[in-house]
Amino acid sequence: MLRSIRYGDSRVIVDMFTREHGRLSFIVPLPKSGRGRMKRQYFQPLTLLSVSCDVRPLRQLQTLTDAALQQPLPSLLTVPDKLAVALFLSEFLYHALKGEQSNAPLFDYVRSSIEWLDGCPDRYANFHLVFLMRLSRFLGFYPNLQTHHVVSTVKGTGATSAMADNESYFDLRAATFCSDAPLHRDFLMPAEAAHIRQLMRMDFPTMHLFRLSRAQRNRILELLLLYYRLHLPDFPELQSVGVLHDLYSD
Repeated sequence: MLRSIRYGDSRVIVDMFTREHGRLSFIVPLPKSGRGRMKRQYFQPLTLLSVSCDVRPLRQLQTLTDAALQQPLPSLLTVPDKLAVALFLSEFLYHALKGEQSNAPLFDYVRSSIEWLDGCPDRYANFHLVFLMRLSRFLGFYPNLQTHHVVSTVKGTGATSAMADNESYFDLRAATFCSDAPLHRDFLMPAEAAHIRQLMRMDFPTMHLFRLSRAQRNRILELLLLYYRLHLPDFPELQSVGVLHDLYSD
């Protein structure tokens, strides 16, 4: 479940990312009592549902015939910090997955990440950063490590020297590290390029070992969103970012 908005008094328009059909939008009638099959609580951010639907390729709004809760995510909607992350991710994915066709590995990654966050008791402050970094692999612009090191010949000696990690720039457009600043403005200086390299070493189980201050975490999020805006057409400023800025102490 990515987003739901009211449509009149008794219906909602629901945007979902499905394993079989990719991104779909539905118009869903809501029951006046709690006895109907389509329960309002099903259409909360990042809810995992099993659905039955009649998919017509030329139809903008599909018909949802049945829905059931596939797996409860109790902490995701009750723990304040996790709720803030869930609201951010639902808004982010709503825009990042627009037009996305069926992509089972991408779907499985999103689902397993949501389940991991729900089950994690603590030390998940870097979750949203790692999630965005790894998601870029499925969307086709994960940073290129093959050109990470640049080797140059030292004049007059025949010796070669590898460029140190803290001396490389990161070209946001080309998604690669480089020894010289690109001619365009969409790149990171070495100090901030190092954040991208650090993120690429993180995964969910070990990310708590990388200590980041709140200011660093917020700046890295800004850089990642800039990265996505450069690679995804019409990717907007997100309203939910401000909530994340106040999470977690240094």
